[in-house]
Amino acid sequence: MDLFWQYAALFFSAFTSATILPGTSEAALAVMVRNYPQSVWQAFGLAACGNTLGSIASYGMGRLLPRKYTPNRKTEACLKKYGVWGLLLAWVPFVGDALPIAAGWLRLPFGMSCLMLAIGKCARYGVLVAGLSAF
Repeated sequence: MDLFWQYAALFFSAFTSATILPGTSEAALAVMVRNYPQSVWQAFGLAACGNTLGSIASYGMGRLLPRKYTPNRKTEACLKKYGVWGLLLAWVPFVGDALPIAAGWLRLPFGMSCLMLAIGKCARYGVLVAGLSAF
C-alpha cells in the first residue's frame, strides 16, 4: 500500500475513533511512526485533524438530537459544571465519545467547542508520538 492510502487509512481510523464507532487510531498512528519516521509530523497532523473532525461530527449529531432525549447523566453533569472546558477530556476512551454529543445537545458554543476538542486531541496524539519517538 503506498503512502497516500496509508495516510487515508490513518485519517479514517482517527475520524471513526472520535465517534461512537470503533476505531484504532493509536495503533494506526504507531504503525505510521514506526514505518515512516520521516513522516511523523504529517501522521500526527492527519490523526489529530481526523479525530477532531470526528468529534465535531459528533457535536453536530448532538445538535440534531431532539430535546426530549437526554445524554448520559455523568456526561451532562460534567459539561454543565465545566462548560466547553470539559471537552478537553474528549480524548478519554469511551467516556470522551459522549462528550461532544452532549455538548451539541446542550448547545455549547460551536467555536469554543471546536477549539477545546482540537487542543485535547492534539495533546493526546502529541503525547503518543513523543512516547513512540522515544523508543
